[in-house]
Amino acid sequence: MVMNLPRAFRHFGLAGIAAAAAATTLLAVPPARAADRYITVASTTSTEQSGLFKQLLPEFEKASGIEARVVALGTGQALDMGRRGDADVLFVHDQVAEEKFVSDGYGVKRFEVMYNDFVIVGPREDPAKTRGGDVVAGLKAIAAARAPFASRADKSGTHAAELRYWKAAGMDMAKDKGPWYRETGSGMGPTLNTASGMNAYALTDRGTWLNFKNRGDLVILVEGDKRLFNQYGVMLVNPAKHAHVKQEAGRKFIDWLVSPAGQSAIAAYKIGGEQLFFPNAKPGG
Repeated sequence: MVMNLPRAFRHFGLAGIAAAAAATTLLAVPPARAADRYITVASTTSTEQSGLFKQLLPEFEKASGIEARVVALGTGQALDMGRRGDADVLFVHDQVAEEKFVSDGYGVKRFEVMYNDFVIVGPREDPAKTRGGDVVAGLKAIAAARAPFASRADKSGTHAAELRYWKAAGMDMAKDKGPWYRETGSGMGPTLNTASGMNAYALTDRGTWLNFKNRGDLVILVEGDKRLFNQYGVMLVNPAKHAHVKQEAGRKFIDWLVSPAGQSAIAAYKIGGEQLFFPNAKPGG
């Protein structure tokens, strides 16, 4: 890399002049090229903490020569990064917010990439009696029992989904929450750590849960409800809003994700033989 070049040449014979000329050429050309060889991807904590990017990014870089540098945030914060022009690509999971991002002119186009699902985890003995396949009934049982519940409360895609489920259960958590409802204001991994430490319930995406090691006495209690479907999308930040967006490299990343190679890489990521994400890109976007 350019930053590893010698600082100066002390002697200038013919060899020194040749070396200086070579160094000048290196210093003059690669920085612009190097600047185009990476993109900033603002993504969810679930794609990072599930370990998915460790599978995907080396394969993308090998195929394209472009490095994808990930900033893992809640979806709301990732969208804010895009609005500010601090990212080139967004890889997130709140379809309503994503579509608004595009309609407001901050994103060029939204592509569906993959899905998994949410689950409710909680103490093995299930004191609130939530076990089953109905997310709304499970949350109603937790609220009725005033059982400890750990919420991300970070405006992430998972948090947005959680609030929708509480609303469907007849609760507005801006005013109906009590001491039993613990807001962590953090990502999925730290929130699961809190739930494990408190022996509390929590909503999590399955991918992060499968990669989570500090489970304590927690197990999956609610799963299989079609409302727990969790879709992920990818978007290029609009270069018409932020001229510095690396649109060519960003488009290559998006094109690769939705290509057969990218979709196969997503499907191949498993933990303990269990697939974490299911590719579902649509031909032509």
